[in-house]
Amino acid sequence: MRLDVKALALATGFLWGLAVLSTALANLIWPTYGRAFLDGLASVYPGYHAGRTVTDVLVGTGYALVDGGVGGGLLGYIYNCLSRR
Repeated sequence: MRLDVKALALATGFLWGLAVLSTALANLIWPTYGRAFLDGLASVYPGYHAGRTVTDVLVGTGYALVDGGVGGGLLGYIYNCLSRR
């Protein structure tokens, strides 16, 4: 069985983006919520600062959408290559 790489990339990008968005928005409301998670993302995503402003939330979400999409696309591609054997 082959995976649809494009669909997997879109789905994983959307889910990772939604996870980061929801955590970052909750952190704006409750400043201690998800702080370690967001600090970890800030150490990986250049230009992202955990939980300071709405702009930072959008920057982190944008990075997460791209990161999740690329990761899901690579996962689907590798799976399809290995499943042929």
